[in-house]
Amino acid sequence: MTLADFAEFSNYAVASGTVVLALAFLAHLAELLFVRQEAVEPVAATVGAGAQGSVAVATPDDDEVPPRSAVLSRIGIALTVVATGLLVAGVVSRALASERVPWGNMYEFGLTGVSIALVVYLVLVRITSVQWIAPLVTGFGLAILGLAWSAYVPAGPLVPALHSYWLVIHVAAVMIAGALFLVGASASLLYLLKERAENRGSVGPILRRVPTIAAMDRLAYRTHAVGFVLWTFGALIAGPIWAHYAWGRYWGWDPKEVWAFVTWVVYAGYLHARATAGWKGRRAAIIALLGFATFLFSYYGVNIFVPGLHSYAK
Repeated sequence: MTLADFAEFSNYAVASGTVVLALAFLAHLAELLFVRQEAVEPVAATVGAGAQGSVAVATPDDDEVPPRSAVLSRIGIALTVVATGLLVAGVVSRALASERVPWGNMYEFGLTGVSIALVVYLVLVRITSVQWIAPLVTGFGLAILGLAWSAYVPAGPLVPALHSYWLVIHVAAVMIAGALFLVGASASLLYLLKERAENRGSVGPILRRVPTIAAMDRLAYRTHAVGFVLWTFGALIAGPIWAHYAWGRYWGWDPKEVWAFVTWVVYAGYLHARATAGWKGRRAAIIALLGFATFLFSYYGVNIFVPGLHSYAK
């Protein structure tokens, strides 16, 4: 295959992966709708049985038929696996087409970042059963892919200043950290929603499927802790070394550098507050979401709206 063939295959694979991920997102939304419906149906059946003066008797086959929400959950996970495979194939073929690592621009960074986030999510589904954050992960992945497509550029070589293995190390560490921040932010958001519902005494069928708030708090803490270590290495160690190679200085107060440091400060505050002041639960979740907001701005907002060495803005 020629470089043009690899580039064309990459475009088709990414487009197909985007469509399949959209189907996975819709499957998980339908799953939530059936969860609510299945919570209402037993109540209606019980009321109807009482009115008739009889009770329905379950047959042996009744226990063998999984609820529709469970079927849709499996479909959503299966579609996510297929979408991840297509996106990874798109990343690899993009690398072959450009003859370099596939994160040299906003399109490639978004594509590779979503692929890594989905891989991390699927691994966590396998080992810790976190499929309850599926709508958030797939929906966020779709949003980032949309932003990536809006910044699409044809495959091609990097400018000479960017040629360095430190670019590979820097961006890889940052993207894996971002994937962990996404999982932690999803757990933190659901923590806030379920805690509020519990305080009001109105936990619905959807939030009842979510683990306890204590379990979500632990998951958020662990994923943020690992992500923070990777962010520290990728953004504040490997990043400055690469900047020195590319521009002759380790730190130049470029907006991207500043916001990477702001993100580090917020997450450092999150971990410090938990370790020393015993901040858990609601206050920790709010700080975690604030950190994720700064991460998103450093990823997208700076590149589009703030002029700088990493930016498309003028």
